[in-house]
Amino acid sequence: MFSQPTILVAEDDAIMRLNASELLGDHGYTVVEAANADEAIKLMESRKDIRLLFTDIEMPPGCDGLELAREVHERWPKVLLVITSGRVEPTRNEIADHGTFIRKPYQEDDLLAQIDEVIEKADKAE
Repeated sequence: MFSQPTILVAEDDAIMRLNASELLGDHGYTVVEAANADEAIKLMESRKDIRLLFTDIEMPPGCDGLELAREVHERWPKVLLVITSGRVEPTRNEIADHGTFIRKPYQEDDLLAQIDEVIEKADKAE
């Protein structure tokens, strides 16, 4: 069990990334940021403390957030997945490991509640 879970925020829009990171940080999470999937993978490879990936789907260049989530799930199966998008709504089957989807624009309270719930549910299952 993690006392202060670390969340990787992968978002190509700098303002959205900063807003999500500040919100999660103010809520007590440790946050690391990536502007694209390649940066996210490098962070995953270099850190052992990432508990949850919060990623946007549309994140050029390279692979999108759904592909990133699949790769993270394959390589780090214990990392929890929360996916977001304002344009694309994936089906349950498209989200690796039964991850959670939250539509943009999300309300801050809704995002925090979703992430808290995903982490609490996983902690209880361990």
